[in-house]
Amino acid sequence: MLLLAVDTATPAVTVALHDGSSVLATESQVDARRHGELLLPAVDRVLGAAGVRLDAVTEVIVGVGPGPYTGLRVGLVTALTFGSALGVPVRGLCTLDGLAYAAGLAEPFAVATDARRKEVYWARYADGGRTRLTDPAVDRPADIAERLAGLPVVGAGGLLYPDAFPDARGPEHQSAAALAALAAEMLAEGDNSGFLPPVPLYLRRPDAQVPKNYKVVTPQ
Repeated sequence: MLLLAVDTATPAVTVALHDGSSVLATESQVDARRHGELLLPAVDRVLGAAGVRLDAVTEVIVGVGPGPYTGLRVGLVTALTFGSALGVPVRGLCTLDGLAYAAGLAEPFAVATDARRKEVYWARYADGGRTRLTDPAVDRPADIAERLAGLPVVGAGGLLYPDAFPDARGPEHQSAAALAALAAEMLAEGDNSGFLPPVPLYLRRPDAQVPKNYKVVTPQ
């Protein structure tokens, strides 16, 4: 087994290789505006650090979000292209699940990432982070503060809004190493229930909109 994991659903452009037992190499760079520029070089460096060729990969794992439209689609398109070229499965995982797994908390908690527009993407988890109790959602922090009262909140969304989430904790950003480790654990257990189709989980419309009163010009 050799898993290549990528995630660009958050400002972190993150890549990892996992052999089913441990992470062989990983790299993360935080830059919300350069997902397309940073991802492929990061894959090359991770493969080089592990001393393996791309054609040795047996499965591709990709974070499907939720996340902003532009960044999220970079990772998904790249993962699907690798899967098609290599003839290997491409499995999606909720980006919030990767953060929950990385947190490793032994108590109920929530994960929240920055959704921009003064909102967060969030979900609640049971202890250990393997069981998500709610579907991913997008809301204003003040609107969910009461629902998450008393719970640790993991991720950048919690850290950005301390008034709503007073018990905010790391990790702040997504890690493909955690995503790969979660996928490897699930595959070893024969548990496919947490995998998702490799399609984007947007939760809302893209930021870019057609201008109002748009004038259509047709040829005479």
